[in-house]
Amino acid sequence: MATAGAAAVALTLAPSPASAAPAAADASKVAVSVAADAPAVKTAESAKDADKAKKAKKKKVYADNLDGWIKEALDIMKSEGIPGSYEGLHRNIMRESSGNPNAQNNWDINAQNGTPSKGLLQVIQPTFDAYHVDGTPHDLTDPVANITAAANYAADKYGSIDNVDSAY
Repeated sequence: MATAGAAAVALTLAPSPASAAPAAADASKVAVSVAADAPAVKTAESAKDADKAKKAKKKKVYADNLDGWIKEALDIMKSEGIPGSYEGLHRNIMRESSGNPNAQNNWDINAQNGTPSKGLLQVIQPTFDAYHVDGTPHDLTDPVANITAAANYAADKYGSIDNVDSAY
């Protein structure tokens, strides 16, 4: 736009064709000058975009406790479209394991069949394998992997972990 404006000013001020040539030459100098400044502006904008991308890529840090595990799982669930709330996860975790990520049920029918329930939400290995969420460790007792797999299973079977009010 600055180039068009400079050319228009040069043409408006030029009273005759003889003096118009130098004015047009001056306009092209202005255009070159403006064009030469454009990459600097683009570079500054690119640097701002790069800073934004860098900030966005910074990994969020979560507390290494039940609250942090639930919050991290909720962020992963949100990115994967898995429904559930903090309250629903917390309620089920407290009922299933009292918040102990190493809890293991050695007495129910699954345990009697050789596949004990493990972790915060007491998941058996075949269920964990079927509902594991990419981006989490493939470890049944990893708190975040256990929560997200159980929430994924509950979403498939009950619509959401929030709809689970007893052993599932």
